[in-house]
Amino acid sequence: DEKVLSPILDTVKNPMHLKNLNLQELKQLADEIRSELLFMKTKGQKSFDPSLSVVELAIAIHHVFHSPVDKILWDMEDQTYPHKLLTGRRPIAFNAIKPDDLFDFKCRGEYDPFAAGHGCSSISSGLGMAVARDIKGKRDRIVAVISNETIMAGQAFEAMSNAGYLDSDMIVILNDSCHYLHPKLEKAPKASINFVSSTLSKLQSNKIFRKLRQLAKILTKKIGNGMHEWAAKIDEYARGMIGPPGSTLFEELGLYYIGPVDGHSMEDLVCVLRDVASLDAMGPVLIHVITREDYPVEHCYTGSAGGFQSTTSNSESQTYSDLFAEALIEESERDKDIVVVHAGTGMELPFLSLKMKLRERFFQVGMAEQHAVTFSAGMACGGLKPFCLIPSALLQRAYDQV
Repeated sequence: DEKVLSPILDTVKNPMHLKNLNLQELKQLADEIRSELLFMKTKGQKSFDPSLSVVELAIAIHHVFHSPVDKILWDMEDQTYPHKLLTGRRPIAFNAIKPDDLFDFKCRGEYDPFAAGHGCSSISSGLGMAVARDIKGKRDRIVAVISNETIMAGQAFEAMSNAGYLDSDMIVILNDSCHYLHPKLEKAPKASINFVSSTLSKLQSNKIFRKLRQLAKILTKKIGNGMHEWAAKIDEYARGMIGPPGSTLFEELGLYYIGPVDGHSMEDLVCVLRDVASLDAMGPVLIHVITREDYPVEHCYTGSAGGFQSTTSNSESQTYSDLFAEALIEESERDKDIVVVHAGTGMELPFLSLKMKLRERFFQVGMAEQHAVTFSAGMACGGLKPFCLIPSALLQRAYDQV
């Protein structure tokens, strides 16, 4: 099989080439990018699944905002591949270069205004850029895109709290792919996308609605504190009733919440982003976008990739992780005090086997290395024997906690 043709993507060399595309062309571009990512996925071991969930979002962001003048901050590298394809980093020869070589950037660049070796830092860095912009008297927009897996980290909440206090203009986009690290969260109520939620999201982002809401706040403050507090409670309860579970939390932190927005509806994304981008003195805004990693596409590449070889190793030799997991499983069967704490969003295959074997003695804490180390120390003080597993790339924060 051969790669599906991509006539629109072939013309995109930088984000400016998206400005004159209509909605139908933007939708076709999304199909072409999704096809391209699935085609490239067959080249090697890298998974493009997280990026498949943000194809429409990346296109809408670059269609509405003016990068690199406007600063677009992607929190996790594994969600940035559509962004890279739209910013001049599309591979020219598929057989000549590995995906890792094409897309592995850790440094700042024209379309990547901040470099970070760890997730959950985008809101903090974005807020810093927003404050610097205000002090220097500039007018560029700051957009931070963060996933539901990394927003759980403490730094993200510290940044949102500070953003609410400073009230600087910035946009936080929460990409909620409905993929959770804990089984209890999988069973929790989810934000639903329907006609009502779509209409309400567009209303929340509308300039007239925002101005009327601000005017109401000013009037109730002039009437008296009692009236203002009463009106604020009504506003909070109303937004809590129509919004998804937990949406009022962002309001409590000082961010204006908009959502949920269908992350695969190009019309809704462009409408909401365009409204928010047009607002002046808006303060921090959080746009809650619901996406799926397995979103279907009609014209998507699904066959085997003819013409190049997979870089996946066929070797049956065991890795250190394999040997460690096997030894720990064997030891844990003899010693019931052994527990395992795993930090990070991904997990190696041997550790998945370890998780299945230990069950209630295996704790996945997500991107929270500091918590993982102190959590393990607490279990050790309680008489258990914890093994704390942290990817080497994320070890600095854990080491700081020691």
